[in-house]
Amino acid sequence: MRVLVTGGAGFIGSQAVAALAARGHDPVVLDALLPSAHPEPPPPHPDAELIHGDVRDPATVLRALRGVDAVCHQAAMVGLGRDFADAPAYVGCNDLGTAVLLAAMAETGVAELVLAGSMVIYGEGRYDCARCGPVRPGPRAAADLDAGRFEPRCQVCGAELTPGLVTEDAPADPRNVYAATKLSQEHLAAAWARATGGRAVALRYHNVYGPGMPRDTPYAGVASFFRSALARGEAPRVFEDGRQRRDFVHVRDVAEANATALEALHGREPGVLTPYNAGSGAPHTVGEMASALARAYGGPAPEVTGEYRLGDVRHITADSSRLAADLGWKARVGFAEGMAEFAASALRRGTETSE
Repeated sequence: MRVLVTGGAGFIGSQAVAALAARGHDPVVLDALLPSAHPEPPPPHPDAELIHGDVRDPATVLRALRGVDAVCHQAAMVGLGRDFADAPAYVGCNDLGTAVLLAAMAETGVAELVLAGSMVIYGEGRYDCARCGPVRPGPRAAADLDAGRFEPRCQVCGAELTPGLVTEDAPADPRNVYAATKLSQEHLAAAWARATGGRAVALRYHNVYGPGMPRDTPYAGVASFFRSALARGEAPRVFEDGRQRRDFVHVRDVAEANATALEALHGREPGVLTPYNAGSGAPHTVGEMASALARAYGGPAPEVTGEYRLGDVRHITADSSRLAADLGWKARVGFAEGMAEFAASALRRGTETSE
């Protein structure tokens, strides 16, 4: 199978290329290789053709789609960014880029797509109130966060809530610009599938980490921030109280999820986009992750600061059982093993522009 991987020189995209090549497929990389993302050009993958170009350019995308059987769409601008002034860049990279790609796929008859989705579309994760049952807390108030009240409470009775695992059927509630663009990508892909009879899967990544993460950038993930601090000899700075629950999933596992989903596309129902959570299934707190990374690196213990970012949610952890049941995928890299490897591996310079 010849597969176009957009953003295929990036953090997850490059691992997806490697996974596809290892399975005997023919990956083609489309990447703009922006200097902000790649201060030094990455070495070409020996088993992949590289097309240097922007997914927002229709002519380039049409050229890249020649002879292609399926698309693995990783190209995106990620993270919360600096401030709302980043909104046009996020919408341009993520939504316009996806629209251009899908229009070219419709024109060329390429009918199979795996989309890099994100858990950020859920907003807060699943919560249960002992009195009221399942609840969906709204955005946290700045006054509560300033006072160190980080846990959302039941909007009906005010009781404490128990966080759980979020399923793909949870309603979307994007809380920042990046989240809004990731939800829009799914809507565009679903519209494309209905209009063309295409087959599509959206893999909603949880907190992906591993070798090759970008460093020293406001767009990187929390694991990268901590690893960068340790490399400078500094203590990782943990926001809030460190008890925020996340699902940290290794990049190689996510790459295998992409390859597995691509191989299963041909037998799926046409005209439908199916979302899947892609998480490890083993939640940990941000504080636990920082401590494990610091121990593995041999650096200073984390510092819990009480700071916060208003666009962040408190708890978001994945129920990935649908992906396991439908496609037979499950994460294989354990938390301790993955953090030890990550502590010993190098980070890449620059602003990452793929999920």
